[in-house]
Amino acid sequence: MHARTIDSLALDNYQRAARVILANHLVTRSYPDRIALPLLRRWATELREDMAELFGYRLEVTETTARLFPVLDRLDSGRPARTPGDRVFDRRRYAYLSLALAALGRAGDQVTLSELADQVASYATRVDGLELSTDRAADRDAFVDAVAWLGARGALTLADGDAGGWAADPEAGEALYDIDRAVVFAIFRPPRVLQHLRSVRGLFEDESDGGTVASTAQGRAADARRVRRALVERPVVYARELTESERAQLGTEKVVAEVELLTGLRAERRAEGVALIDTSGRLSDVRFPSTGTLAQVALLLIGEIADLVLDIDNPVERRRRPAPARTLADALDEAIPESTVFDPLVVSPDPAAAQDDSEDLDESDEPGEEPDHPVVPMSWIHETVQALTDRYGSTFAAQWQADVPGLTREVLALLERLHLVEPITDETGSGGTVSEPVLLILPALARYRGAVVTVRTRAKSELFASATALGDHAYPAQKGS
Repeated sequence: MHARTIDSLALDNYQRAARVILANHLVTRSYPDRIALPLLRRWATELREDMAELFGYRLEVTETTARLFPVLDRLDSGRPARTPGDRVFDRRRYAYLSLALAALGRAGDQVTLSELADQVASYATRVDGLELSTDRAADRDAFVDAVAWLGARGALTLADGDAGGWAADPEAGEALYDIDRAVVFAIFRPPRVLQHLRSVRGLFEDESDGGTVASTAQGRAADARRVRRALVERPVVYARELTESERAQLGTEKVVAEVELLTGLRAERRAEGVALIDTSGRLSDVRFPSTGTLAQVALLLIGEIADLVLDIDNPVERRRRPAPARTLADALDEAIPESTVFDPLVVSPDPAAAQDDSEDLDESDEPGEEPDHPVVPMSWIHETVQALTDRYGSTFAAQWQADVPGLTREVLALLERLHLVEPITDETGSGGTVSEPVLLILPALARYRGAVVTVRTRAKSELFASATALGDHAYPAQKGS
């Protein structure tokens, strides 16, 4: 591992480079910023070897791009593609993005937005249920979002015109883009020909594992790589989500220390698992605690939940974490269009490789009884967010003051994404009636209990300050212990 041999004065620089490529996977001359690619090029050789040794990842660095090819151990729906305005991609935007990449791969050095839209619209006619009609504003907006995603990463650079003008009126507006072909080809590089796969589980393979069992030295090394990958890819690595051999690796000081040394982050150990604490902000895709209404309300809600759970006079119900009824891989497999372009090329997966990507373990892997977790009724959550809005709502963003149900949904989505809670619904009774949904509280939530709230009081001279001037000062300041 090269991080052990790098001079202490240069180690911080090397760790920043490691965090950048682990967080972004694709780095170009302009994405995520203009200093990232020169930083990675300086440490290309050392990073290439460390990424392969520690994680089984492949790193390719050229003059214009750096591309990390990760190994998937499971699918994660909590990290969707987002527009530069932080709007989450839906199925249509993903489809337009994929078809735009196909069109750009055959284009020259420049393309107008209308030409690219026409090409994507032509490709879309070959996909059942997909259409790009420039007469529909919703289609134009979705297409422009896909183009903006490519533009943010440097695959397209605006040379003239305005995409917003085209989206508003394609007859009057137009935009001309320069195409960076090196970035286009670096973005979409699947490890296997997708048409050959009957299941997305065919993408779950660490070629360095060699199919060995965990009892061998090579098998233990493969387990260690999976644990290191989990540490840098998940907000929290709960021991219960790992196999018995992987838990043994998580419990060793060496495996965790190697990740700490490479990333420069500190690992926080608890009985339930391990989490890397990113105070640098260069590895996490979601900062928490943070500013903004959603993060602030989430922290306030955590404090209320902790108070409820820790009240010994009124103990809350406890349940075991349920196994998911259907995994994300199963849902995606059902959508594979085997009756069309996939069917002639499809290859049946190896049964031994078709493992369930569920976070839960088989009974044979569990080291005893599954611990019970506190659960909180969802009705109590809604009431509590409403009470917090009544108390602190004047400091919230205007859109959330008028939409408490929407605020509650987004706050819960944030906490679920951080692996702090898990919404569950049980079917009970002979008639299959559905009980009230509840929120299962995961152990890492306790890390943020005891939030202290201080609401800033505006001076009289600030009463007529603009919303822009107030900025984040309009939110309550909080600290989590």
